[in-house]
Amino acid sequence: MSDHLVAIKDLCVRGKRVELLAAIKAAMADGIEAKTLMTDALIPAMSVIGEKYSKGEYFLPHMMLGARAMSEAMEAIKTELVKGTYERKAKAVVGTVAGDFHDIGKNIVKLMLEGGGYEVIDLGVDVSPERFVEVVKAESPRFVMLSALITLTMESMRGTIEALSSAGLRDKVLIGVGGAPVTQKFADEIGADFYSQDAYGCVEKCNQLLH
Repeated sequence: MSDHLVAIKDLCVRGKRVELLAAIKAAMADGIEAKTLMTDALIPAMSVIGEKYSKGEYFLPHMMLGARAMSEAMEAIKTELVKGTYERKAKAVVGTVAGDFHDIGKNIVKLMLEGGGYEVIDLGVDVSPERFVEVVKAESPRFVMLSALITLTMESMRGTIEALSSAGLRDKVLIGVGGAPVTQKFADEIGADFYSQDAYGCVEKCNQLLH
């Protein structure tokens, strides 16, 4: 791995946004392709951040710094990626369910998925079951990610899955659920395809299900 890629990975892991953007600019000036920056430095960096978070070595502020650095790096190379042959793995729709206005967890999942090579459609917060149905019909995603950060809104996950079933779309998507109050038991109860307690695990589950 070149010195440029090693530096970019390290800066992303440490959430050093200004230095990261400068390193990306220097690497591209030296002829390193955007696709290489993505696959050999940025995606591995997000994996390291996720692993550190899962092991308790990183906490939410570290995760957010890394995710923001990744987001800005993605923005910096997006134009070049579009020109190249970098291919997205699959399309995912993410949203915080009806009645819930928390977005930190959902935003981290979005950034981790984008960093992992997924095309993400972010519906925001307080998303109704009908809105999820509408977007699934229009976009034909492979995954639908439902987030809930308070216990009272967990039932909106059930309502969303039921709405997708009623619309004849349930078998066309893989549904993931997550958020502080959500458990594997609840995910099984409402008929979700998978549950993850953190964003890193969510990307890992998506990768496994694709293969």
